[in-house]
Amino acid sequence: MSNRTKRWIRAAGWVLFGVYLAGLIYMLFFSESYGRAALPDRQYRYNLEPFQEIRRFLIYWEMVGPVAAFLNVAGNVLGFLPFGFLLPVMSRRMRRPLTVILLGFCVSLAVETIQLAAKVGIFDVDDLMLNTLGAAVGYVVFAVCNAVRRKIYGEKI
Repeated sequence: MSNRTKRWIRAAGWVLFGVYLAGLIYMLFFSESYGRAALPDRQYRYNLEPFQEIRRFLIYWEMVGPVAAFLNVAGNVLGFLPFGFLLPVMSRRMRRPLTVILLGFCVSLAVETIQLAAKVGIFDVDDLMLNTLGAAVGYVVFAVCNAVRRKIYGEKI
């Protein structure tokens, strides 16, 4: 693979990452369909007990509905999957799994802290765990794709 092709792939990764971040920011802070409307009586809401929200959604699955349960549990994982996949595509420095996972955790912590401070959404330790898991799964998908690419095209690419 030529250096030009590698640069093009990295540039495409940056563009996709920018689009991904814009969508993520919109959904996490501004989307009214996810309860982000500007309400005058917003309060600080938080959950610091691990697995409390996950357990609640699993126990009351039928009551809250499958869509709400999916959006809360799987949505948090899927929301950070592109993060874990695109970082190693964009930069060689991001090819270590621990680096990607820790960065995913830090970004998730920043998001949750901003949600708490802005009284938008809920600071939820379960979201931290699920988002970090999503970044880890995204990295695993990258690693598998990269291994397949290397097997097909050889190590010199």
